[in-house]
Amino acid sequence: MYTIAKLQEMLRKKEVSAVEVTQEYLCTIDKKDGQIGAFLSITKEQALDQAKKADALIAKEEITPLTGIPCAIKDNICTKGINTTCASKMLEDFIPPYDAFVMNKLNDNHIVMLGKLNMDEFGMGSSNENSYFKIVRNPRNLEYVPGGSSGGAAAAVAAEEVVFALGSDTGGSIRQPASFCGVVGMKPTYGTVSRNGLVAFASSFDQIGPITKTVRDSAIILNAIVGKDKNDSTSIERVYDDFTTDLEKGVTGITIAVPKEYFGDGISDEVKTAIMNATKVYEKQGATIKEVSLPSLKLALPAYYVISGAEASSNLSRFDGIRYGYRTSEYENIEELYKKSRSEGFGDEVKRRIMLGAFALSAGYYDAYYKKAVEVRELIKMEFKAIFKDAHAIISPVAPTTAYKIGQKSNNPVEMYMGDIYSVPINIAGVPAISIPCGEDSLGLPIGMQLIGDMFSEKLLYQIANAYEREAKSYV
Repeated sequence: MYTIAKLQEMLRKKEVSAVEVTQEYLCTIDKKDGQIGAFLSITKEQALDQAKKADALIAKEEITPLTGIPCAIKDNICTKGINTTCASKMLEDFIPPYDAFVMNKLNDNHIVMLGKLNMDEFGMGSSNENSYFKIVRNPRNLEYVPGGSSGGAAAAVAAEEVVFALGSDTGGSIRQPASFCGVVGMKPTYGTVSRNGLVAFASSFDQIGPITKTVRDSAIILNAIVGKDKNDSTSIERVYDDFTTDLEKGVTGITIAVPKEYFGDGISDEVKTAIMNATKVYEKQGATIKEVSLPSLKLALPAYYVISGAEASSNLSRFDGIRYGYRTSEYENIEELYKKSRSEGFGDEVKRRIMLGAFALSAGYYDAYYKKAVEVRELIKMEFKAIFKDAHAIISPVAPTTAYKIGQKSNNPVEMYMGDIYSVPINIAGVPAISIPCGEDSLGLPIGMQLIGDMFSEKLLYQIANAYEREAKSYV
């Protein structure tokens, strides 16, 4: 259907109304989503009301870059008066009394929200098979996973059910589904986008970001949602340039690093070939490609799962059957209330990670696991800093493979965790990274490449990503 940029032009010229566009997208959702499963709730009445208000603003020429643009939001981002379930039985009936910071930002820009999007429960998973309500299917092939945990967001954008979506990224949860579904996903620098109103998984990793059809659209959304939030102590005070202004500058004089460890054992030949071909595109455009080393890559995955599990066990301790969330109907004492509410309210993957985190933090194991993982985190940060002294960006795969069949890895969590090996170092270091399509495998499934930058280099990453997108015409 439309990109944000194209739709905004049509709305400005009054070639179409926001109500007409909203109705068209609601019709698409009605036709497609029964098979895909991207939506957990559809806010039809609110969307049409927002569209009418957008049309009134357009008539008065009071328009922002997002006025009247239909979108949807991952269901772990709080929306006032609208269910926010985290795709969990635990929060099945939770209706937030407030909007997340990013929702206030989007509402100030007069977006049209079509609904809330399916995900892996509490953001824990890489395939979107861990939702309590239903799995999400990849629009490119319904027998395959869309990736996770923002699988609903990526699938909705890829299926053209929405113009853009907001997801969250803890260890690759925006970039990996974007890669699997053939769309653009941005994980910003930690702290650039407030986490206020994002239901916490691992607080030192979690970051909200956009999923879009194009690089330019991603930059437009990031413009709208960055900024200091007084209610989030990790939110950074900073003046941000317009992320769209340098999109056409190209890559002449840009140095792009290729870490040799990202192309070792486990990567599919088709993914490796696609990334190497992308580096050739950049060389033709005037960029310098240089090989570098990230020796701690092999330590990133275990460190990530120890730290994220520890933070998850702490964050999810609040769901105890008393304050809010699911409460078991039958219990004889307070201890049984806790146990049964949490056992019945959480799914297997969430319980697995809580147990892992509780173990890592327990007496006798804290130094052996959690403390070492934190030391590895600092090591990885230093290695990234060293690379960025001589390079503007890093290019890598997003995942070792393309999307796999539904059920193929659901009984082997360790194998599924290995799929995060190229994405988790970015969250550990707190740096930004963007996933953009760079080809397809022999089955026609999308391949995504990842561009990684130094802290607060989103504008440069958009410039580099746009240069490839423009040359390769890698979007529909």
